[in-house]
Amino acid sequence: MLEMMVKAVTVNQLGEFSVLLEDDEKTKVLPIMIGALEANSIAMPMQGIMPPRPLTHDLLKSMIETLGGQIEKIVITDIRDNTYFAALHVSRNGDNLVIDARPSDAIALALRCTVPIMMNPWLVEFTYDIADIEFEE
Repeated sequence: MLEMMVKAVTVNQLGEFSVLLEDDEKTKVLPIMIGALEANSIAMPMQGIMPPRPLTHDLLKSMIETLGGQIEKIVITDIRDNTYFAALHVSRNGDNLVIDARPSDAIALALRCTVPIMMNPWLVEFTYDIADIEFEE
């Protein structure tokens, strides 16, 4: 597995949002298209913003913990028809649970739980060399 970190949440000229995942060596980046609400949910913990009331991902984190579970990691598992897939890896009472999730939701949860964001290595062929991506200031 490759460990990835959230480099940024971006918006293009058409108003489409992406989350950019970067490898440890900062040489590869994986852009994943996401919705505006998901972009906001990822950006908030990156900026240290805590809402006054729990949002959906805060609620999910609280529910998992209240039910005795702990999120261990999230994994970007697959891409099919230009759609990425992910899984939450949760431990509870000695059991390891793998729960299907959208990457944007999994990433938003990973940031709130400070757990690793992993990626199946074969997906590396879909990543981009970071030197080839232009960022706007």
